[in-house]
Amino acid sequence: MPSVDAALVAARATELGLHSPTHFLRELPTVAQQARYGTGMAIRFGSGVGEEVLPMALGAGGQWLLRHLPWDSEFSGTTTYRLFTGLFAKDTDPQLLAQAAADLRGELAKRGPYYAFSVVPAEDVALLQALSGGGWRLIETRLTFYRSTAEPLAVPVVPVRLARLDEAAHIGQVAATARNAYDRFHADPWFGESRADALLARYAEAAVAGTYAADAVLVPDEAGLPVDSFLAIADTAPDLDIQGSGLSRVLLAAVGSQNRGWHVKLVAEAVRRATGLGMPYVLMTTQATNRPVFRSCEKLGFRLGSTAHVLACFSD
Repeated sequence: MPSVDAALVAARATELGLHSPTHFLRELPTVAQQARYGTGMAIRFGSGVGEEVLPMALGAGGQWLLRHLPWDSEFSGTTTYRLFTGLFAKDTDPQLLAQAAADLRGELAKRGPYYAFSVVPAEDVALLQALSGGGWRLIETRLTFYRSTAEPLAVPVVPVRLARLDEAAHIGQVAATARNAYDRFHADPWFGESRADALLARYAEAAVAGTYAADAVLVPDEAGLPVDSFLAIADTAPDLDIQGSGLSRVLLAAVGSQNRGWHVKLVAEAVRRATGLGMPYVLMTTQATNRPVFRSCEKLGFRLGSTAHVLACFSD
């Protein structure tokens, strides 16, 4: 397997820097964010489990950085990949890049049935055009909002608690039932509604069980109110190389009909939790179509930080 071309990484430094979840925060040092999430991650690519550096088709002169996802592969029964990015020179012919993206699909298909997706910053126009021109299709446009925990909340405290292990299956059903037609899974016809429901249920169950990336799952704790909503959170500890870093990210949330109005309440308590942990920021990503979440953001003082597009392809 080829190693990552450092010259190509340098050529794509601006776009790679956008992979930092907090690249829009001017108070955080750009160099340190690049080293962890952008050019640094790219130059290290291939050293991690499941990571591949694949040459682009003849003529494009670039590389694809591809990661195999075992958890997703096991669930779907289909080999699943996430494309981190493509590396190429700034003057590469767009038609050659589109052909390289099409050829990547062909190379993966030779291995057997597969599903692949990529989360591409909206500013990375060259890669977006290459993938779409090469047969990858747009699945979701997502917005990431952020809030500093240093700012006081203007909404009252509500009772919440951590979800119990014996509630995992129930919370999974909340995730499956309170579906969003525009989320990445339900918007992608490859999954279909039943498989998308099952996948969200499994993510939510795993979050409660502690076998997914979540550090906490909050649910209402109001007397007489059934648990028909939840919010899963992942914490990123402060990076010693990035002064002022550290954040809590909302991974997944769902609100059923018996808990109307609880999204804003759960997010508010997630902010208070992050404040108590000393996390400077809370991040929340949602679809560009999710107006109810926009209203929560407006009420709680969140600001728009970044925009990205999710594209996918799969074997026929």
